[in-house]
Amino acid sequence: MALHVFQASAVLAAGLILYVLLFVGRRGRNMPDGPPTLPIIGNLHQLPKQKVYLQFTEWAKKYGGMYTLKLGPATAVVLSDRRIVKQLLDKRSAISSERPTNEVSQHIITEGDHLLWMNNTPAWRLMRKLIHQDLTEKMCENDHHKIQQAESVQMLHDMLKSPDDWLRHLKRFSNSVITSIVYGIRSPSIDSTYIIRLNALLEKWARINEFGATPPVDIFPFLKLIPERFLGNWVTRATVVHDEMHALYNKLRETVEKRREAMGPMPTVVDRLLDQQEKTGLTTHQITLLSGVTIKGGSDTSASVLSSFMQAMVTNPHIVKKAQAEIDAVVGDDRVPNWSDYESLPYVAAIVKESHRWRPVAPLSVPHALSEDEWVDGKLIPKGTTIFLNVWGLHHDESKFPNHDVFDPDHYKGRTLLASEYANSADYENRDHYGYGNGRRLCPGIHLADRNLFHAISKILWAFNIEKATDPKTGKPIEPDTSMVTGYREGLTACAYEFPVKLTVRSPAKRKTILKEHDDAKANVFPDYEKTAIF
Repeated sequence: MALHVFQASAVLAAGLILYVLLFVGRRGRNMPDGPPTLPIIGNLHQLPKQKVYLQFTEWAKKYGGMYTLKLGPATAVVLSDRRIVKQLLDKRSAISSERPTNEVSQHIITEGDHLLWMNNTPAWRLMRKLIHQDLTEKMCENDHHKIQQAESVQMLHDMLKSPDDWLRHLKRFSNSVITSIVYGIRSPSIDSTYIIRLNALLEKWARINEFGATPPVDIFPFLKLIPERFLGNWVTRATVVHDEMHALYNKLRETVEKRREAMGPMPTVVDRLLDQQEKTGLTTHQITLLSGVTIKGGSDTSASVLSSFMQAMVTNPHIVKKAQAEIDAVVGDDRVPNWSDYESLPYVAAIVKESHRWRPVAPLSVPHALSEDEWVDGKLIPKGTTIFLNVWGLHHDESKFPNHDVFDPDHYKGRTLLASEYANSADYENRDHYGYGNGRRLCPGIHLADRNLFHAISKILWAFNIEKATDPKTGKPIEPDTSMVTGYREGLTACAYEFPVKLTVRSPAKRKTILKEHDDAKANVFPDYEKTAIF
């Protein structure tokens, strides 16, 4: 009897091993093509540890705008084709808005309450609806324009005073706009403890969320049993981000609660969330993370796009001159540009779009996942498949942009509609860029971000000559490193490493205007957001 049991067990074990060798890591029937696989691991051995979107784009040239990868037993599809992106992520967003399982981001760091990583659940839909209500186009036009104008004027003032800190000034500007809207609290200085802590947190968050930054425990759960010291201390690194994130976001929420007790509510995002908490049923943790993810998105992404803009201007002086000529014809010296100038400055609007395209802030976006089987062009994409939106590949499609690695605002000549209008249009071929995502995952801050970028870019071009800095040792111009491989940080979001820039105000009249408008902002706008200090 024991012998029979042993023999049966051996046959079952052999069958299981044979099944794994034959099927695990291999594509199923009717699925899109892709690079050759190996048993069990599929294509995992072919993936670089960093900036995988560059490899994805090379594969797209060979296997097309939709191809599959086998990540062990899991399946991924990479999209680099505009038509298929529109079909699958927009038109079929009801089934393509899930997130793939992510132990690090969904569980260890955010405890399941982070809007970016949550699945398409009733809680996610409620939280997205609530945050969207405060960031609509109407709200941006009627409520948020004053703080955007005032903070972008302070950005110019700060660049006048310490031009070498230009990148920190850009980060302060984008952060102060969104914290004012979300918490009613400004970020008045690049040296504030809060700004320093937030920027450090954002960098750690971006690094740990990059594809390949942690072991594939979601694909091979047994890896969780291996001591983390053999796998890059991934749990410890994630826990550090969790602790720093919650400490900072809790402090911000508690500051609002103390201000409400002392002075009453303000028209901010967090105030409205707290006022509606009994009705919505949101937990304190959900409110904390929802407001935190909003400032994260509003801070890091805009500043990253602006850093790419500065690289492009330093290396393309002819574009600077052309943009300044357009601005000078409309604005003059006695005021700074504002949002009402948008339609009169089409070349500047094109620079905003090209800054998104040339060096996308999220080259691989955040992956989607399918909640059910789907057929596209006669090919099966199974339920549970991870969908990578290859933003880098779309933005550097040689058939669409023959000079794709050249910063050229004329790519958008005659295309001055705002990004939200192109994203929601059925004309997928005419979409400007994919910097704000797709479908139900389209960035809820798209209206605010577009305006932030126009405020900053138009004002910097109006105010300053932007030139290469000079090496004090050699006397030669310092060339910025514009390569995505060596000139940009690793992580979920791409931001240029800091580089020196020579900023000089274009005229005494412009200097006078900056100082005057900054005084006006200090007197008439900033006091509403300086009732409470964070630290």
